[in-house]
Amino acid sequence: MRRGIMVALSAIIFVVLVALSPAQRAPSASTPKPKIRAITGFVHLDRSTYESQVRDTLKILRQAKSRFEQAGYEVQSVRITTQPFPEIVHGLSSTDALKFFQNYDKLAHAENFDTSIGPAMVADTDDPKAADLLADILSSTSILEGSIIVAGEDGVHWNTVRAAAHVIKTLEQHSPHSQGNFNFSATAMLSPHAPFYPGSYHDDAGREFAVGMQSASVVAAAFASAPGDQKAAQQALAAMLGEHARTVEAIAHRIEKETGWRYRGLDLSPAPLKDDSIGAAIEKFTGARFGSSGTMTAVATITGVLKEIPVQHAGYSGLMLPILEDSTLAQRWSEGTLTIDGMLAYSAVCGTGLDTIPLPGDVTEEQLAKMIGDMASLAFKWHKPLSARLLPVAGKKAGERSEFDDPFLVNATVQPLP
Repeated sequence: MRRGIMVALSAIIFVVLVALSPAQRAPSASTPKPKIRAITGFVHLDRSTYESQVRDTLKILRQAKSRFEQAGYEVQSVRITTQPFPEIVHGLSSTDALKFFQNYDKLAHAENFDTSIGPAMVADTDDPKAADLLADILSSTSILEGSIIVAGEDGVHWNTVRAAAHVIKTLEQHSPHSQGNFNFSATAMLSPHAPFYPGSYHDDAGREFAVGMQSASVVAAAFASAPGDQKAAQQALAAMLGEHARTVEAIAHRIEKETGWRYRGLDLSPAPLKDDSIGAAIEKFTGARFGSSGTMTAVATITGVLKEIPVQHAGYSGLMLPILEDSTLAQRWSEGTLTIDGMLAYSAVCGTGLDTIPLPGDVTEEQLAKMIGDMASLAFKWHKPLSARLLPVAGKKAGERSEFDDPFLVNATVQPLP
């Protein structure tokens, strides 16, 4: 009952917000259309039948992709997320478990889907050997993604914090260009059924899906329509993004009826991608470099709008600030404008924590654990989903440039640790 009342109030607030602005009309043809970053299917994978499960799931996801494309939305990826992977390979030796996931990675290549195998550790009492196995899996595959949960309703999981730091250091040393860490994150307070990777997982029978959007261009258009005017920008963003969110969700509900797969929600986080930059959008609004005074207000404005859009929310549904996935943020990091503590401060009012941050190769596990612990403490304090995706680069020192070789990453100058 209480949840129903809160949903209704959110819808009323959203309608009032939009009604206050001339931007209340549907976005014009010149308004950028967001992309669908991910359609993520949740599958309870059985290693004895996984190939047929994958084929059946891909039929559903490709049908969903077609529905969105018919409505004019570009779909960037279809994804399959499993239950926590130790459940899949329970009873196997580490060698056989590793071989299974290497074969699963080959299948993902052949069928052109992304996949998360869930967290190695969910509770603080889980066996840390699973974290070691995850490091071996991610260092010997290229598509699989995974995570470790470092905070939940019971507080910060300090054992898993240390395990996550160990995984990061192992992947730095044992993956090409230290790039394996792009496929790993330590997550805190993140609920199941998030469509975005690497933290995505589920804990039930599956046959469900969620949708993640790439809408930095919509934020840019809304902010460009009202430079420096916080209220007008808020109203414009509510109108522009809200229209697309309702359309996308309506399509998702039709897919749910057609397929029998349960719709678990929409992650409205305006994910950037290189020059489709959330950093640039905010700079146009503030008239200053990202990290200057006014940035916190812009960040809070975006997040506030996202939270009030009356759709079924999934995952983070907050502002994403991934340093190396955003050309402007990568440039500001290279200039030294942004810091780890600064990104944590923004995370208090927005999205995803410490995301794709390049670090010098001599960072220690203890230092990594402290960064992850700070993120986890902040997430638990404010009861919000955050993550740490830290990218130390083997052999690189402060002042040198990363050399990642991935179409989703921008290289940047490595900064000294505080």
